[in-house]
Amino acid sequence: GLDMEFTGLHSVFPVNNKPSLFDSPAEWYLKARQSVQRFTISQFGLAIFSHEKPNKYVVHSYNFFIFPSTFGATDPEFTLSASSIQFLSHYGFDYNKFLKDGIPYMNELQEKSLRQYLLAGSWKVCSVLHRDIMKKAIDEVTSWIAGAKEEETMILRDLCGFQMFEVQLVLRRALQNVWTQPLGDNEVMVKKVSPQHRRLLENSPHDPCRKERILTSARGFTNLFQALVKAKKPLVGHNMLMDLLHLHDKFYKPLPESYEEFKRNIHSLFPVLIDTKALTKSVWKDHPFPRVSNLLEVYEVLCSSDLNPTDPMCPVIVLASGCSRYAVKSSPHEAGYDAFLCGSVLLKVAHLLLCKSTGGTAEADPPFSEYLGVLVKCLNQVHFTGGAVSSINFSGVDVPCRRPPLLVVHVQGWRGLSERHIYHELKTLCRFHIQRLSENQFILQSNKFKHIRLALRDYKDHPHLRISLYRRWRHSPHVSCLLRVCSIVALWSLVAFVLGGAP
Repeated sequence: GLDMEFTGLHSVFPVNNKPSLFDSPAEWYLKARQSVQRFTISQFGLAIFSHEKPNKYVVHSYNFFIFPSTFGATDPEFTLSASSIQFLSHYGFDYNKFLKDGIPYMNELQEKSLRQYLLAGSWKVCSVLHRDIMKKAIDEVTSWIAGAKEEETMILRDLCGFQMFEVQLVLRRALQNVWTQPLGDNEVMVKKVSPQHRRLLENSPHDPCRKERILTSARGFTNLFQALVKAKKPLVGHNMLMDLLHLHDKFYKPLPESYEEFKRNIHSLFPVLIDTKALTKSVWKDHPFPRVSNLLEVYEVLCSSDLNPTDPMCPVIVLASGCSRYAVKSSPHEAGYDAFLCGSVLLKVAHLLLCKSTGGTAEADPPFSEYLGVLVKCLNQVHFTGGAVSSINFSGVDVPCRRPPLLVVHVQGWRGLSERHIYHELKTLCRFHIQRLSENQFILQSNKFKHIRLALRDYKDHPHLRISLYRRWRHSPHVSCLLRVCSIVALWSLVAFVLGGAP
């Protein structure tokens, strides 16, 4: 199971960048791509489910605070959304851990840039804080080394993170008669050495500042991402489309401009995706399953007596000792907890489907491959809230779905109305996405049929807003223009025929 928290979701810049129900998947992707480039991941949750007999799954759930790598010349920028900060703060998110203790990460392009810096032997410290620490360390060492003898040492203290590498690289580059060695997590030993001894140490395979070791440290959390890719295990999330965009952009490569290329890349990285939101929506029709979409609500429904959790064949999910607090207290919007919920929802829904497919005679302790077998229609289908399709198919072509019809609003007697005015007028009834059609006409789009019925019913006799079903042949400006042109051509053709046929 996987879940992430972000510094923001959808950027309002540039104007009209907010995703809409009018968007096709490709149009939605281009808007979301710009938002992903502005925001970053603040917390990464991972829950690993291990199948143990009999019929038991043990869960190890992890929370990782992560922060963009600021090593050397790498200095990423990101944006914070005020509403996202308020939302996560309400649920107890620790922003100090995110900012001060976040694990670094980088994608392949950033790693390539850092590798070139290291190979060139050049070094630049962008962080003002790190520059101050560098200056203090150099001052201490230069003052000490003037009176030191060969093989004498001194200790630099109170260093952390990449400062441990940066201090050593800067000192080694500036002073040819010193050698450095890390001591623990926040100290560096500096030794005065002869030039011959220095050359021997530089060629040692145990040098802690060898380029590959620096790159491994700078990759940070990306090393875990690469391990997940290599494992090729099913990746489970809830409404996980934005998670996948951030995975690609932050740990793999910057998001491509092509929507189809993005899909191909993700499918190559993670051949089996399971979105529990798409999954639960698919079983609404066949099971007495309340139409809830919030992840915690879905989990609570699946654990209720109405869906028979006491079935002896139902998989038993046990949290490992280090994660046991999730068993006694819910922690919504904590990434590790939500990742645990994702995996649990998957197992419970898969068990319901397996029981139905076997007529309630599922074998005791079925292997996970049997659960995947009953989920085959939902594999690689990721929930999508835009128009035209209900899910993104990462292993093939997106399939169009049946959507509620468009509505058109004809404004009478109200001048200067905008999309915003129409939205506020209708929001007490239901929420629509709105697009201007002409000076006094607007198109309404909803993803719920009941909203269409309510709007048609309640605005049937409204004095200023006339709402009706959108008919392309009647309301489309392009079709209207074409019909006018055709009528003019037909009229002139008739006139020419009449005049040409006159004696």
